[in-house]
Amino acid sequence: MSSTNEDSLRLVTVERTGTGRFTATNARGGTIAFETGDGTAFTPVELLLAAIGGCTAADVDVSTSRHVEPAAFTVTVSGHKVSDEDGNRMTDLAVAFSVGFPAGAAGDRARAILPRAVAVSHDRLCTVSRTIEAGAPVAVSVEEA
Repeated sequence: MSSTNEDSLRLVTVERTGTGRFTATNARGGTIAFETGDGTAFTPVELLLAAIGGCTAADVDVSTSRHVEPAAFTVTVSGHKVSDEDGNRMTDLAVAFSVGFPAGAAGDRARAILPRAVAVSHDRLCTVSRTIEAGAPVAVSVEEA
């Protein structure tokens, strides 16, 4: 059973800062600039991939780093942008973890729980990928500024 309330609300405001350039601001005042792809800033699709990777990385990090700090921790998220009769979208989304832990008992514990931590993040915890897989509808409206 799901519930929505003031505590469940997440909000980001996107403002145009120039031709093809935008800044997203969260409720805490953090900002991130992005663009349509002409420069080096992230595109909206790259931000989506980063959100998938960041969400699941955070889940897995909490589970594994309580045992030992990882020696290496990289998450690569990929997919193909396609355009067809159904419009533009991403397909073949994939998340790949490359994580190393130091030798020793703590590293062995972290290595042992890594596969389960990744699975639990994917199956239950990562809000971003869970929302994509569930196919949440997006309501769009227009108002005059």
